[in-house]
Amino acid sequence: MLHVIRSAWALLLGMMLLQMGNGMQSTLLGVRGEIEGFSTLEMSLVMSGYFVGFLFGSRRAPDMIRRVGHVRVFAALGSLISAVMITYPLFTDPFAWGAARILIGFCFSGVYVTAESWLNEAANNENRGKALSLYMIMQMVGIVSAQALMLVADPGGYILFIIPSILVSLAFAPILLSVGPTPAFSTTKPLSLMEIMKISPLGCVGMFLLGGVFAAQFGMAPVYGAEAGLSVAQISLFVSMFYVAALVMQFPIGWISDRMDRRKLILIISVVLGLGGVLGGLLGGSYIMLLVAAVLIGGTSNPLYSLLIAYTNDFLEHDDMAAAAGGMVFINGLGAVAGPVITGGLMGLVGAWGFFLIIGVLGFAMAAYAAYRMTQRAAPSVEDTESYSPMGATSSPLIVEYAIEVAQEQQETSQG
Repeated sequence: MLHVIRSAWALLLGMMLLQMGNGMQSTLLGVRGEIEGFSTLEMSLVMSGYFVGFLFGSRRAPDMIRRVGHVRVFAALGSLISAVMITYPLFTDPFAWGAARILIGFCFSGVYVTAESWLNEAANNENRGKALSLYMIMQMVGIVSAQALMLVADPGGYILFIIPSILVSLAFAPILLSVGPTPAFSTTKPLSLMEIMKISPLGCVGMFLLGGVFAAQFGMAPVYGAEAGLSVAQISLFVSMFYVAALVMQFPIGWISDRMDRRKLILIISVVLGLGGVLGGLLGGSYIMLLVAAVLIGGTSNPLYSLLIAYTNDFLEHDDMAAAAGGMVFINGLGAVAGPVITGGLMGLVGAWGFFLIIGVLGFAMAAYAAYRMTQRAAPSVEDTESYSPMGATSSPLIVEYAIEVAQEQQETSQG
């Protein structure tokens, strides 16, 4: 662990600062949109813009890196992120914000691909698993820390827009000044979506539904808080609970998943996710119950991401797992693009509690489909399943490939 920190501390610190900037601007827009009088539907379109850009960027970033190199892509996209973040208060228009979110999503996708290739280069076979765990932890710490920064100034002013821009700018200094030789870059050609669907219908359907859940909690949770009349401090703590629970629950759920039929675990966790939505919708008038609902949703939705990928890998040859990873991330991204729009439309029809309603529906839909798939084919034996590898749903397809490789190495070592 110490070797990982010594070799990759600048990268890990930089990624934490990046996530502080990203997490802060997402929460801030939800609060500021309410102040500016944007409708829920308008804010849902703004929030979905990030996922549109991210989805497109995940496809284009590898070509950009091959053409001009890691350092230029990293520096150029970082500069764009920093610049765009301070334009929000200059153009308080939902269409301008939506365009800005698309651009920021595109840039963050490219930044993640670049940083994650450097992270893989800094680690070796013995410590790559620890490096990936630290990377995920630092991302979560960054997002949670960002919520506390929401309290340092008035969201109706300019200061809170300047802070994430500064954080992003600072994030690139330690990384660009400390990275070693430019790593060789290659990505695996993904399997087609139809091929992955035939291999694992539950994995694909689950990832699509989960994309909607994740986008709702990442993009629309601050909008819900503003619509529900929560204070800035309450919104910050509410958003933090999603990510704290996600970090805490990744590892115990992973341990359990390697020891039972994963479809049963997916069903159980999906039911808990749906119950979190029901709890928030029915008892969200109590702030304590609102936090409990956030813990249930965050503590199940993020681990489900890793669990669905591990389940899909159970039906793949080792050589095909990395190829399938890109397709799975793309399917999740499609759900993420639709998630805020559907959530915002529902909130516009039934009120703020529509945020929890859509999460509950998606959770129970996933549970129902998991139950159905259990009747269609037998589960592989626990001894033949692939290892679960914790990963964050904010990462690029590249980190998913690395995580799968680490899980394969660990499994081969334990069996050998």
